[in-house]
This record gives sequence, structure tokens and C-alpha cells, in this order.
Amino acid sequence: MPELKVLGICGSLRRASRNIGLLRHAQQHAPQGMTIDIADLADMPFYNADIADKPAPVIRLLTQLELADALLFACPEYNYSLAPALKNALDWASREPDNRLLSGKPAAIVGAGGGMGTSRAQYHLRQVGVFLDLRFVNKPEVFSNAFSDSFDANGQLQDDRIKQLIAQQLDALLALAATLR
Repeated sequence: MPELKVLGICGSLRRASRNIGLLRHAQQHAPQGMTIDIADLADMPFYNADIADKPAPVIRLLTQLELADALLFACPEYNYSLAPALKNALDWASREPDNRLLSGKPAAIVGAGGGMGTSRAQYHLRQVGVFLDLRFVNKPEVFSNAFSDSFDANGQLQDDRIKQLIAQQLDALLALAATLR
């Protein structure tokens, strides 16, 4: 079976974000048969149907989505919902003909936030994913407290339990992708 190409998309734009730390950990510890590239949304303009020519950052993301076999979302929680940067990326991608960049694509979600982690935002993302026809891994769910000692000062993951959950989730994503192929 060919290597599974996963695109990591983080809703937080901060360099030391705990959510980007989760993606970096996944990238560095991807299982055999999987590679993970991480998209950069920092300069993505807001989706606007009046923009006739797609800006370079949008073209870059759409190209990355085209090449990806699966998606790994790092979903921070802003005001009980997903971050605007993440929703914006999905809005741009969903406007491609027949939703071809997202429809039927296997996906998984990780997230770091306060209190309950990012459980509410992840469920919101799953609701958006229903309309976009994404195929989410259901278990394990990865919720992490961003304000605990699970991360160092640079946003790097330190928590062995969360590391194990990410490893299990990446294995589940690999299995789901194989089933959907």
C-alpha cells in the first residue's frame, strides 16, 4: 500500500500554540506508512466570493489538500467553537468544484484548550465535517489541557498519555484510510 499523505491543519496561528505542538508531535512520530505535512494558514485571507483570482496562500493550501490522502486537524476552542482560521480554510476548500478536496477524505482531530480541552470545538468541527462529507476517526478522541504541564514553554507536548492517544489516533486514521481506499 502506498504511503498515506496527511495534511495537518491548525486553527491557531501562534507559533508556540499548544495545538501546533500537537501537530508537530504527530508529524515527528507518524507511524510507518504515513507522512504528515503541516499547512500554514497565517496569511490566508478570509473567504470572499468576490475574490475572482485566488490569492497565493489559498492556492498553496488547495494544492496541499489536493495532494493529501487524509487530514489531521488541530482544533483550538474559541468561544465554544472552532477557530476562525480553521473554518476559513475549510470554507475556501469547500468552494472547489464538487467539494473534491474534502469529500470522502479520512480525517482526525486533536486539540488543546482550557477546561474541557477543545471538546465543544471538536464537536462543532465534526458537524461542519458532516456537510463537507469528511470521514472522521471516532476513537480515540484527543483533548488536552493547554494550560497544564502537558506542554513546555515552546508549546511542545510533554504528556505521555496524550502522546499515546495521538499514536493510537494516527493508527486509527491509517486503518480508516485503508478501508476507504
